[in-house]
Amino acid sequence: MRACRPGIFALALWQSAGLAADPLPEVDWASARVVNVQMIDDRFIPDKFVFERGIAYRLHMENTGADLHEFTAPEFLKAIAIRNPEVLERTRPDEVALQPKEQKDLYFVARTPGRYQLTCANHDWDNMVGEITIK
Repeated sequence: MRACRPGIFALALWQSAGLAADPLPEVDWASARVVNVQMIDDRFIPDKFVFERGIAYRLHMENTGADLHEFTAPEFLKAIAIRNPEVLERTRPDEVALQPKEQKDLYFVARTPGRYQLTCANHDWDNMVGEITIK
């Protein structure tokens, strides 16, 4: 039996949940465009993002706040092809959760043009929201 590469099982689960339409193209991930987002109590900095279709990105998320924060964007996550789906929450694969002082990277290729809502599931009531555009 052949061994799977790390993340393949997670990708299969992610795809079975309807979050991935097609496989990733061959990508030079070392040259992925880096986009930083900071989560503080209670906002995203920046709170607006623009990604280009077909481009590889590394979204570097950092929680510099005192509370748990989530990068919750279900429709956006359906509109991209993710290299490392294991960064998504197991029980809620439509978000990335970060504990205080934690950092995570989401590697992806933007696929479907559109505008997508971004929230922190625990703090949307306090206007911790944003907008993501894929051109």
